[in-house]
Amino acid sequence: MKKTLPIVAGLVVVCIIFVVIGIARKPGRPHGLRIAVIPKGTTHIFWQSVRAGAEAAGREMGVSIFWNGPERESDREKQIQIIEDFIVGRVSAVVLAPLDDKALVPAVEKMHDRGIPCVIIDSAVDTDKIVSFVATDNYRGGVIAARRMGRILEGSGKIVVVKYMPNSASTTNRENGFIDTIRKEFGGIEIVDAKYGMDTVETALQAVEDLLTKNTELDGLYACNASTSVGALQALRSQGRLDRVKMIGFDAEEALVAALKTGAIDSLVVQNPYKMGYEGVKAAVTKVGGGHVSRRIDTGVELVTGDRLDDPAIKSLLSLQ
Repeated sequence: MKKTLPIVAGLVVVCIIFVVIGIARKPGRPHGLRIAVIPKGTTHIFWQSVRAGAEAAGREMGVSIFWNGPERESDREKQIQIIEDFIVGRVSAVVLAPLDDKALVPAVEKMHDRGIPCVIIDSAVDTDKIVSFVATDNYRGGVIAARRMGRILEGSGKIVVVKYMPNSASTTNRENGFIDTIRKEFGGIEIVDAKYGMDTVETALQAVEDLLTKNTELDGLYACNASTSVGALQALRSQGRLDRVKMIGFDAEEALVAALKTGAIDSLVVQNPYKMGYEGVKAAVTKVGGGHVSRRIDTGVELVTGDRLDDPAIKSLLSLQ
């Protein structure tokens, strides 16, 4: 009996070790992973919200987050080089917001071929060699903006659209959702002009000033992202036309929320960048751990008007921007 006690105790210890190892290897919860998160740019507050969400998921899941992106959202070559560097560094997975839906395809497919899972966030890329697409339903965001415009203009008027830049899938969908809906549902509203604002507030400001100078009789303006919206706000303010042109913007930069509070602009279509970063990292870690990941994860979109600013859900959303 005395001889069997050490044997039984040893077996118990072995069993405990195997249980602990089994828990540690549970799919979706691996530790010691290195997850690269690559935004479109690092200037706008939107991307800092993405970063906050990504780092929160990293802490929660016990993985290391490596954040790097181009300074300007037009620098495709820099984003591709960052991806190449992370491939050489053999990160465990990549969470990427591609600057261009076509130019980034070779880099994304190279990661797939090297066995590095890639989760796409914010803006789509034209390949199926990805783990998941985690983003706003941007076309729906454009539809929401168009219906708001139709309501505040009571179905008639002249408007302009401030686009972002060619081949940016997320903003192209917002533009298309808006334009398609205006044309289908509001025959009395005429889109008289459109122009790309490109990737900075300064370039957007110049583009909108050109639109306003060319089109002296306007009733509405729709801008499709943070930089074009801030540029449009500044242009309307500088020309003294905020009271005559109803503006709907996209995203929740501090200047835009402040203008919404004062009534300078009508409304904002707001995403959840924090959730994009969080769910993007979560999907990457789950994939590496052998778990199931949905091919499409919708992070939501809301129309925010002045009378909704005291809504607890809206307050919570804006606090994450």
